[in-house]
This record gives sequence, structure tokens and C-alpha cells, in this order.
Amino acid sequence: MREDKYSSYDYIIVGGGVAGCVIAARLATNTNANILVLEAGGAGIHVPRMEVPNQWVHNFGSEADYKFEHAPSSLLNGRTVTFGCGKVLGGGGSINGLIFARGHNTDYDGWARAGNTGWDYQSVLPLFNKMELWEGGQSSYHGADGPIRVQRARDLPITATAFIDAAESFGMPYLSDSNVPYPEGVGPGSMNVFDGKRCSTATAYLQPLMDAGRKNLTVLTNARVLKLRFEGTRCTGVWFIRNGRIHLTDATSEVIVSAGAINSPRILMLSGLGPQAELARLDIPIVADLPGVGQNFQDHPLITGICFEANRPLPPPNNNLAGSAAFWKSSEALPNPDLMFLNIQVPYVTPAIAAKYPPAFNSFVIAPALVLPQSRGYVRMKTDRHDGPMEIQPNFLSEQADREALISAVEIALQIAEQPAFKAIVKSRVAPAPLDPLDRSSIMEFLKDACNSYNHPVGTCAMGTGSDSVVNSALQVHGIAGLRIADASIMPRIPSAPTFAPTVMIGEFASRLITGK
Repeated sequence: MREDKYSSYDYIIVGGGVAGCVIAARLATNTNANILVLEAGGAGIHVPRMEVPNQWVHNFGSEADYKFEHAPSSLLNGRTVTFGCGKVLGGGGSINGLIFARGHNTDYDGWARAGNTGWDYQSVLPLFNKMELWEGGQSSYHGADGPIRVQRARDLPITATAFIDAAESFGMPYLSDSNVPYPEGVGPGSMNVFDGKRCSTATAYLQPLMDAGRKNLTVLTNARVLKLRFEGTRCTGVWFIRNGRIHLTDATSEVIVSAGAINSPRILMLSGLGPQAELARLDIPIVADLPGVGQNFQDHPLITGICFEANRPLPPPNNNLAGSAAFWKSSEALPNPDLMFLNIQVPYVTPAIAAKYPPAFNSFVIAPALVLPQSRGYVRMKTDRHDGPMEIQPNFLSEQADREALISAVEIALQIAEQPAFKAIVKSRVAPAPLDPLDRSSIMEFLKDACNSYNHPVGTCAMGTGSDSVVNSALQVHGIAGLRIADASIMPRIPSAPTFAPTVMIGEFASRLITGK
């Protein structure tokens, strides 16, 4: 069924997530084009658990989360790992832990070396600066006029200050700003927060235009795209379902898919773009054989957690439950840090760890993450239904290099915990238990239970020039006209930091490609 008011737009943006909100706002502001945003989730505006930084854990498993799961893995003792993906305007940036970190400059230089012209660090730095209103003001690597407010964590709790002091005693330099080109060391984390509330791309970019009644911008929530429409190999529109009715909407200029690392490949495959064998298995007519769709899946494994009981009452958690962070190398031989350490003010552990080592209420954790994993996985559809089950497999710990790096991460965390400043606030270590063996083999067994998702899925529609890439450096789908992808799925390699800031940059990059501004 079709309603005239949805019949035709210049640009259709599929997904009002992190990048989708950026693109919609920039196109609506910088052009006279008519823009339609189709978001499968709700608006999520003025929901306290989304606004208040220390409430973010309550977003996972809510109606604002797709509630995706990794497929069980023998490498994780057969566990199924849940991970968060935002089903709401602003996407994952509306439900995540509010860590604002760009990663290392070599992350982007690596993208460029893979054939993606214009994606090197010096080229994307102006876009990072453009998005940002940094509390410290304008500098060569910070912006002061952008929509996203960024500040250091404030009023650090005793757990965070003890972690910083202990990490410095261990040998890490003090890092006052984690968004320098070469972040390495320990210090207060940076957060996208303003006036005590989350600053997402929904609230910073899109909501002001919606509140002002911008005439060339239409945002439809609870509107799930079923598939893309093609005339030959040109994308001309989309089918979507809303309030139980199916609509066909045309795009006179472009369709921009910005549905994230799980739903972007799903929409492409439902539309006939993907590996030929996969589409044949699902009886989906093929439009273009793109073997890379759904491949190259990456996520940061997060170890939750190395748990401690405090020797004094801890204050109510503040900031984003963390406050401090460290970037460090698992081996001195590495050129750049491959680990990130969080000090979380609550006993944030996997169910498997909680069952073996029940944490006391007055507990907190050190949570290391491997931010440059070698393991690669995949996303595949089990049926041809638009809302059907998915097989999502990151293959955590499948590469020996990843296992070795995470074992070293646990060893480093335990050495930090032995420093005087940290020991001064600890009654006992909860997990691993004090009497547990801590040789590398035993730590590996601990990892199988403690390995979690950092909720940073990327890579499933990778940008590049090879046969396994899906989009070119202009984010255009290979062999298809009128179709771009702009979200974390285009990352050829996951950056060495949480993915919110890099995905905002991707939205800015796509906007500049289209508007020239």
C-alpha cells in the first residue's frame, strides 16, 4: 500500500542512527533537498535512562535495544553473548556508555593505505573537529563550534583516582586528553555530555531541526525498511512498513543506508545485494553479487570483569560509571596501544563470572578491552524475513594473537591492582579469586567466561577496492547507482577506541561528499 505523502523525496536515509542523524541534519541545513529519515525504533527523546550518563546500562535489553546476540562459541565455553544496538533515534549513541574517543591516528592512515583515498588521519581530522565542542576550546586537533559537546569526566570517584594513580605507578604516563593523535597512558575519560545529560547525534544534530519544524526534513520513527527498490542496477527507492501498512517511497537522488553493522547488510541482502550463494540459499533474486556483504564483522572484546571488593563504602556511581581510562600496549614490541582499560564503579561482570565469583554489592572492576583485534567474523540471515533471526558471529578469541594480547591485558590489570594506591581501597579481589592460579593457561580459562562484547559492531559492508569490499571511498556501493552506505559497517578495520566518535565522523564525511560542505 502507498500513501502520497510518502511518495517521493530527494534523499532517503535508511536508519536514524549515529551517522544517519548527522547526514539528515547536514543535508536538510545545507541543501534545499527534501529529506526522509526512516528509523525502525522510537524517538527516545527525554527518556531519563538515555539522558543520564550513569544510567546507560539500563538501556540494554530495553525497547531501545535490538537485543542482538552473538552465536554460541566453543571458544567462550559455549556462551551466548548479548550486545547492544540502538533501536532509537541516535542509534547506539543514544544507549551506549558515552565514551568519546577517536582512536589512534594510524587507524585512519590504515584505512587510506587500503585504497580509501581521503580517509587518512590528516584528511578526516577537520571532520572530527567540525563535530566537536570541546570544553578546552579550539586547537589543532579539537573543535569548539560543533554540535557534540565533549568534556572530561569530573568529580572522579575514589575508584577512578586510585586506578589513575596505580597505573602511573605501574609505568603509564598521565594522559589528560584521550583524543590527541597518539593516545597512550592513563587519565580521566572524555564523554559526550552537556549539562549532565547525554549529547547524542539525535539530540545535537537532529532534534533542533525537528523542534524548529524544518520543512525539508521528514523523520518517521517506528518505520522499518523491508528492502530497497531497483531499476536495473540503480536504487530508486525503498519499501517500508509503519503502523502495519507497507509503503513504497521513491528517491530521486540517492538512498543512503545507515542502519548499522547488523541491519545494513541485512537490508542489502534482502534487496538482492550480497554473496551469490547466500542469496540463492534464501531464494532471494540477485541484483549484484557482492561477496563482502555480511563479512569482515569485528567487535572489541571486553573482559568483564576483574572484580574487587572495596574496603570502604563507595559513593553512588557518577559520570558514565567509569571516569578514568587507559590506552596501553599488550607487548612493548607493538608500535601502538592495542588495549584499553576501564575502571567501572559497579560490579560489571558476565553472568558466567557472577555465577562463579558472586560479587559483593560494594564491588567494582577493571575491564580491559582489546581494541585492535585480529579475529574476524560474519553476519548472515537464517531466513528471508525482514525481521527473521540472524547468525552473528564475531569469532572472539579465534586468533592466537588476540588470546595472547588479552592474557597480557589481565596480567597488566592485576599488576596495576597491586600498586599501593589501588591496594589502599581494596578489601579483597573477587575475580579471579585470590587463590586461583594466575599462570597464562589459567588466565585463558578465565577469559572464556569473562569475554564480553564492548558493543562496537563494525565492518560488514567494508570500504575498499578489493573483491570483498562493498563500498568505494565515496561510500557508493560497488556496481550500483544511487546507493551509499554510511555507518560503522563501512569501516575496513575497527578503530582502536569506542566507535561513536568515528561513526559521527563517517556521517560528516558522507555529508561533505553530497553537499560539498
